[in-house]
Amino acid sequence: MSSVCLKLYCTEKQRHNGKLLYEWLLEEAERMGIEGGSVFRSIAGYGRHGQLHDESFFELAGELPIQIEFVLGAEQADAFMDQLRQYKLNLFYLRYPVASGYL
Repeated sequence: MSSVCLKLYCTEKQRHNGKLLYEWLLEEAERMGIEGGSVFRSIAGYGRHGQLHDESFFELAGELPIQIEFVLGAEQADAFMDQLRQYKLNLFYLRYPVASGYL
């Protein structure tokens, strides 16, 4: 089975159906049988709009980038992305092949 790394990006305050988006994404992945996922919070970053977000600026609280990462089979990634497209979440993503396993 070929594995891929799927990374999704949102802001820490972004919500879907009243729930923090990154939490909802993890729950949706688990519901679809994806074995694991991780969420990483940035300390600073900027996106397509060019505005710098830094944790030292109080007025930008909640705007820091969040990365949600999954390593899964290519077919599972296809199914997950198809499911997410239905919600029109406006998420930037990266998807690339990886080698994975246990030592």
